Amino acid sequence: MKAIVNTAPGELAWLDRPLPAPGPQQVRIRTAVCGICATDLKMIAGWTRTGCPAIPGHEWSGVVEAVGANVDRVLLGRPCVADNVLSDGGEVGFEHPGGYGQFLLTESGNVRILPDGFPLDHAALIEPLAVCVRAMRRLRPAPGTSALIFGDGAIGLLMLALLKRAGASAVTLVGGRAARLAVAEEFGAAAVVNHHEAGVELSGALARAGGQPYANVIEASGSPAALAVALDLAAKEGKVLIVGDYETSRADFPWNHMLHRELELIGSNASAGAWDRAVTLATSGELPLGRLISHLVPPTEYARGLELVRHDKNVLKVLLDWRQVQP
Repeated sequence: MKAIVNTAPGELAWLDRPLPAPGPQQVRIRTAVCGICATDLKMIAGWTRTGCPAIPGHEWSGVVEAVGANVDRVLLGRPCVADNVLSDGGEVGFEHPGGYGQFLLTESGNVRILPDGFPLDHAALIEPLAVCVRAMRRLRPAPGTSALIFGDGAIGLLMLALLKRAGASAVTLVGGRAARLAVAEEFGAAAVVNHHEAGVELSGALARAGGQPYANVIEASGSPAALAVALDLAAKEGKVLIVGDYETSRADFPWNHMLHRELELIGSNASAGAWDRAVTLATSGELPLGRLISHLVPPTEYARGLELVRHDKNVLKVLLDWRQVQP
């Protein structure tokens, strides 16, 4: 099979790899589409979690092509996604080869079958949607309450869509790319704020945007500075949900601020327990997943896809389309 392999920190190569054979309770997936995620960029650059060589890609969709022992053959030929966390604790796309490869292995019990005809490019967004479904369960927003979101990536925009669906009265979203802020307005944001334009006056700009103090604040940008503003703008007895990635950053805020305003600080990590609901939401057509896709790139042009993610301010979601590669 062909694969985009992380051969060394900061380096990728288009290589031949052995076709993986599914073992007991495993299936082999022919990858259809795989998203390029900001977490992939960190992995490719080099980190302590995974070594090299490795095959990234955790936002994938595909078709079951082969099954191992003790797996129902009814799965063969079915379009699917799957929870990436395997029984050994590792994840597809990280410790285990992922959707940057033409084929991948996963456990049959993790597979979620999709309806025939459901767009497999849309299906590649079910993984970030599952992250947001779990985050919403952790947040427990009351209908009719206001919300503030930091982050205009896929997580921030999907959180906006889910909050509106849950009956939020007004949602303000902070981001840094005009194209993404335009999508936020399409998704029903009452106000959008460009943090580049607001600069050091971000708190004031958000106060003027309306809806503050906010009953629900979602930090999905991974910025420690944004988290500090989030705590300042949360209403008394408000909830602050942390769903970004802060690497080695540490918190620095007045603890009495949290105490006196009785804030609830909530962390939500990954997508455990949220896949069934995410698949139901995605396949119902209630969420405009396709609007988040700006580029479908052949895997042979992976370098261009990565450059788009890193540098193009008009990019929303870039997907590697393995359907453009001959079997």
